[in-house]
Amino acid sequence: MFALGTVSLLTDVSSEMVAAVLPIYLTIALGLSPLAFGVIDGVYHGATVFVRLAGGYVSDRIGRPKAVAQVGYGLSAVTKLGFISAGSQAGALTVMVALDRSGKGIRTAPRDALIAGSVHPSILGRAFGVHRAK
Repeated sequence: MFALGTVSLLTDVSSEMVAAVLPIYLTIALGLSPLAFGVIDGVYHGATVFVRLAGGYVSDRIGRPKAVAQVGYGLSAVTKLGFISAGSQAGALTVMVALDRSGKGIRTAPRDALIAGSVHPSILGRAFGVHRAK
């Protein structure tokens, strides 16, 4: 559980770092309009919702939540390098944002299943509380 928590923490920190800088970069540095930024931000947040369903379904179907979660964490990690290569191309940045959020969606349900399966039912609330407290 410690390794899962550490990986989750580091991935979330890197994603939040991108989320904090992205609006300023897109509107000031690239000169995108507020509408264009809104579209990209919508992709950023909307991609997670749809992919989360698929990640949970695949995880349950194949019975390997750890492997599915690893794919999600790996996708998010690789995507951070894609941000560098996207440079000032708004379209490429939008794709990188969607892939980063897809990684989050893929890993969320299997990660929660791993947490639930690794602790006694009497302390499920505490286990999820510790995970959310990161």
